[in-house]
Amino acid sequence: MSSRPFVLNGGLHTGMPSIKIVVAAHKPCWTPSDSMYVPVMVGAAGKPSIEGFVRDDTGENISDKNPRYSELTALYWARHNIQADYTGLVHYRRYFAGSGENHIATCADMERLIAKAPIVVPHKRRYYIETIESHYGHTFDASQFDLVKAALKELHPNDLPLFEKHLRMRSAHIFNMLVMRTDLFCAYCDWLFPVVDHIDAHLDYSGLTPFLARAPGRLAERLLDTWLDSVSEPFTECKVTYLDGVNWFKKGSAFLLAKFTGKKYTESF
Repeated sequence: MSSRPFVLNGGLHTGMPSIKIVVAAHKPCWTPSDSMYVPVMVGAAGKPSIEGFVRDDTGENISDKNPRYSELTALYWARHNIQADYTGLVHYRRYFAGSGENHIATCADMERLIAKAPIVVPHKRRYYIETIESHYGHTFDASQFDLVKAALKELHPNDLPLFEKHLRMRSAHIFNMLVMRTDLFCAYCDWLFPVVDHIDAHLDYSGLTPFLARAPGRLAERLLDTWLDSVSEPFTECKVTYLDGVNWFKKGSAFLLAKFTGKKYTESF
């Protein structure tokens, strides 16, 4: 683990492991009162603060990359600025489900999960009629996976076959959501960010809308399973709760249009 110049200490319950989960948000929003959660304003560089939120441009940070890296700037900030036994990331609209406010996981819920395994990830998103590669190709640009493969070939060559295997699968742990024992959390970040930086350096952003320019953060979602396979650490899954719900009709319609008419995604759902 690297030195952490802007340390946010973790201790919660005497005798219990400390857990800190950053909540990535780019605008004012509700966050749980449970002290396990650390609201982090992403893309804070050059912008007014959000009351009650830590800025992701404090300490060691990559806040200026947020337009391309999305919530990964909060992941990076947590890697270098939080000290706890377990560290994690959720999104202001998506949380691990549990018994707390708005059906969100409490510290006690998370303690029960980490007692099962040192890594907590969301239940897999299942595509059924698509592979990971074909779904991304229909909705975004599958050629971007060539950048991922090139990065892995250079940085983690032994993991390239694992990534290619996952591209052929029909389910994945996505959303960049996770909670890990901190040594594993740091190991994952130190594995992931050089890959994302390599993608960022080689991606042609010309002509991309701000939504499509978030490709490095989006591609990172498809890398977690590769790392999980490479380290062979046990993990447990947890349901995801959506604070603003999911418009499944809109989402399903957009997917069908993408698959059968070639109309790419132009916004989040």
